[in-house]
Amino acid sequence: MSKVVISVIGSDRPGIVAAVSQVLFQNRCNIEDVSQTILQAEFAGIFIASIPSDLVLETLLAELRRRLDPMGLSVIAKTVKAQKAWAPPPGEPFVITTIGPDRLGLVAGITEIMARFDVNITYLKAAFRGGDDPHRNIMIYEVDIPATIDQSAFRQALRRRAEDLGLELSLQHRDIFEAIHRV
Repeated sequence: MSKVVISVIGSDRPGIVAAVSQVLFQNRCNIEDVSQTILQAEFAGIFIASIPSDLVLETLLAELRRRLDPMGLSVIAKTVKAQKAWAPPPGEPFVITTIGPDRLGLVAGITEIMARFDVNITYLKAAFRGGDDPHRNIMIYEVDIPATIDQSAFRQALRRRAEDLGLELSLQHRDIFEAIHRV
């Protein structure tokens, strides 16, 4: 068995996950991981599945396209190659949130600081809905901050960049963030 990663993108509607999973089932593929989201009205889903050794990727992709094209969905698939996975350095999980008026470069500005300090983003949700209404424009980053970086310098650089962008920024350990936001 080998593994494939399948990405599906298109206008959201009922039946997308069912269509993909049925094609995989009919081709004896076992779904191992699925993640999907809806951004505004766009569906994005990623499936990782093991496929039988006698199934050719191009055959599976053709079956997926035959089923998904009429639904207006785009699909790509590739074999997952065995390779050494990137291992994050020891660190702590944090949640960074920003709110502020919408403008160009908000995500680029904040993520550039994270990249410079080797802070890995494990989850990102950003929604910009309100122009100048800061509470309708929010970015939530779940990140792993390596224990080896100068955390004070990282915090200062992040806060300076947020201020330059007109954003209010909060940086909390994930345990504290979850305790505060627990309902």
